Amino acid sequence: MEKNLEFPDLLRLIDERSTAFRTAVAAAPGLDAQVPTCPGWTLFDLVKHLGGGDRFWAAIVGAGPADAPPAEATAARAALQVPREREALLAWLTASTQLLLNALREAGPESGCWTWWPASQSPQTSGGIARHRVQETAVHTYDAQLAGGAPQPLPLGVALDGVEEFLFTVCGTPSAWPHKPTAFDFHTAEGRSWRLTVDGDGARSTRIPAPTTATGEDSDAAGASIHGTASELVLYLYDRIPADSLHVDGDAGLLDLLRAWEPEEK
Repeated sequence: MEKNLEFPDLLRLIDERSTAFRTAVAAAPGLDAQVPTCPGWTLFDLVKHLGGGDRFWAAIVGAGPADAPPAEATAARAALQVPREREALLAWLTASTQLLLNALREAGPESGCWTWWPASQSPQTSGGIARHRVQETAVHTYDAQLAGGAPQPLPLGVALDGVEEFLFTVCGTPSAWPHKPTAFDFHTAEGRSWRLTVDGDGARSTRIPAPTTATGEDSDAAGASIHGTASELVLYLYDRIPADSLHVDGDAGLLDLLRAWEPEEK
């Protein structure tokens, strides 16, 4: 069974994806370029969002265990002012990412802290935050690349971890599924698979063996099976590409129900 990425790897990937993000912004025609995957946003808005998020989470990690994010961090994010000139803006983003990385290094992976996913399958720790920030930075790097006309797939290691991180963090909930119990199987072309089960006990995910030609799939167990590269699956889960970009077996309508579901507690 494959292991999750180690904490030093997560920190390295946050740094790498932030660097790739800045490269995409630097190569774009201008900061007023529209971001197709973030309707209504320009590249300037996207940079402000990512850097503001880095600073917000750095403050949360630094605050340690809490029932809510620090009030000053919330206020600072709401009143965020950033440079308008591209070079200065990118320098500000570099500093923002370093604040997050410094906070994570000082805290270590097991330090408890507030997160918005208390009822999910992901831990409320600095390690859990690092894992999620890898994905947020990677997906926004794709957004920035798309705005510049040169989108690239997510790096393989990031994407493979990203499918599970999304299922555990965003989908995991004890809130009852309001429809007939079912399951969604997610299969990467690179050979890893997960099952998201939804029923009266909520939603939970687990790794499953990848389907093979010899064994096929247990079609009775999964209401829908979604196949694609790891990058495609992450981009679909984050609503960057449509379901028809993937291969879906079973009842594709179940994906619409899953997308529309808003659990009371996550």
